Amino acid sequence: MAGQFRSYVWDPLLILSQIVLMQTVYYGSLGLWLALVDALVRSTPSLDQMFDAEILGFSTPPGRLSMMSFILNALTCALGLLYFIRRGKQCLDFTVTVHFFHLLGCWFYSSRFPSALTWWLVQAVCIALMAVIGEYLCMRTELKEIPLNSAPKSNV
Repeated sequence: MAGQFRSYVWDPLLILSQIVLMQTVYYGSLGLWLALVDALVRSTPSLDQMFDAEILGFSTPPGRLSMMSFILNALTCALGLLYFIRRGKQCLDFTVTVHFFHLLGCWFYSSRFPSALTWWLVQAVCIALMAVIGEYLCMRTELKEIPLNSAPKSNV
């Protein structure tokens, strides 16, 4: 397929490694945001903040702080999409994949399917933010001008 612009071959190892990398970015940055928020309000960190759907809520301060951490994490993961995925048309795919595995993690951790409406709303907002901002950042880099001539110009 020589001569085609951006021709790609099916590479399942690359896709799997990108999924694992994005999951690592997702949970690593979420853990950092939660730790920062917990340190600011002098709260005890817990895995429940990540994986228990009942924690998220508007009525309690820990619930609001956890929601804020999830929103900030979506912005951080958009940067992960920019640096590790680098394709605007793949941002939604990887965003939904990351959140699907988070759904499975929440289901496994709490031994019940997440049924809290606030959890679903927060996840929908995070998916939208992460996908749209990640796609915007990737498209911005994809649309940069490609230099055609890198040799210095001579004055003749």
